[in-house]
This record gives sequence, C-alpha cells and structure tokens, in this order.
Amino acid sequence: MMRILDLLTEIEEICDTSTGVPLTNKVMVDKAEMLEILKEIRQALPDEIQQAQFVMAERQRIIDEAKQEYDLLIKDAEKQAEMLVDQHEITQQAKQHSNELVSTAERQCLDLKMKTFEYIDQTLYDFQDLVDQLQNKMIGEALRSVQERFDKTNDKIQGTRDEVKDLAYKTQVGEI
Repeated sequence: MMRILDLLTEIEEICDTSTGVPLTNKVMVDKAEMLEILKEIRQALPDEIQQAQFVMAERQRIIDEAKQEYDLLIKDAEKQAEMLVDQHEITQQAKQHSNELVSTAERQCLDLKMKTFEYIDQTLYDFQDLVDQLQNKMIGEALRSVQERFDKTNDKIQGTRDEVKDLAYKTQVGEI
C-alpha cells in the first residue's frame, strides 16, 4: 500500500512540475514515464488489493463477531429483563396473595371471636336458666317441705283441739 501511495505522490509531482499548455488548465507529461508509473501501480496493486481485501475481510469478521456478541448480549439482557419482570410479577402476585391470606385470616379470627362470645353468652344463658330451674325446684321443694310441716303441725293442732273439744264435751256431758 505504501508503494502505491509513493507512486501516486510521484504522479502528483510530475503534474505539478510539468510544463503547462498555454490558455488551458492542462499540462504536458512524458507519456513513457506515466505509463511506467501506472505499470508499477498495477504490479503493486494485487498485493495491496489482497492486503486490503484481507483487511476488509478481517474487519468484516470482527464486525460480525461484535454483532453476534451484541445480539447475544441483547438476548441475554432481554432474558434477564423478562426474568426480572416475571420475578417482579411473581413477587407482586405473592404479595397480593399474602395480603388476601392475611385479610381472610383476620376475618376468620374476628368471626371466631364473635362465635366464641356467642357460645360463651349462650352457655352462660343456659347456666343461668338451669340455676333458675334449680332455684325454683329447690324453693318449690323447700316450700312443699315447709308446707307439709305446717300442714302436719296444723293437723296435730287440729287433732289436739279436737281432743280438747272432745274432752270438754265429755266433761260437760259428765262423761269424764
């Protein structure tokens, strides 16, 4: 490549130092000298072109590798982003599910407390009713017992009175 650049520089020098054609922007050059330089350029070109083609191929290979690496990085980044979104979504769903579970547990706890209070109240009511029944029964039995005693006492008093009346009658009639 350097050889070609040198030869092109030589052509520029020839043009700059050549005799100009009056009233035109043209110069006169030695045909043989120009043809010789062009021949050398042609001879140098194949090596330079091969080197340029190699450089171009190497450049393309590097670009292709970079593109493949870029594509892989993009795909990996997309997968990671998707995974993060999925994880975020899973986390959000888990939080929502957790909140629902807590809310359900709180409602069930409140329901259980209310049912417990209702059960305790009903049990105390039933116990209170049983105490009332026992009280009525005991009072009833006690009253019956007292009534029976009063009745027996009255019966004895009546019996004694009857005996006293009978004795008084007998005394009055002179039987005693």
